Amino acid sequence: MQEALEQLEHHYYTALPIVDQEGKYVGTLSEGDLLWKLKNTPDIDFNHLEHLPISEIKKHIRNESVCIHAQMEDMLALAADQNFVPVVDENGIFIGIIRRKDIIEYYMRNITD
Repeated sequence: MQEALEQLEHHYYTALPIVDQEGKYVGTLSEGDLLWKLKNTPDIDFNHLEHLPISEIKKHIRNESVCIHAQMEDMLALAADQNFVPVVDENGIFIGIIRRKDIIEYYMRNITD
């Protein structure tokens, strides 16, 4: 939990993709998930957050991923409900994210009258 909080703070993110030991995308951790965990765990000690695994934090959102070969239209539909779209390869291995902002900018550059 400590590392997740530090990543959110350092990069000004509101959510992070979660990757398992094999590199596969397994979900999204949001600021809200962390806040709910803090609120609902009265005996939590900020000095020991590094001992609290992310797997013990209930996730309230699930960002759907797309395959590396997905079309922009697929990402646009997801971006309507997600801040970012995780991208995976054919084996489900996490490659990265495409931000909603990037998808919108792509369409703004490519719209013709």
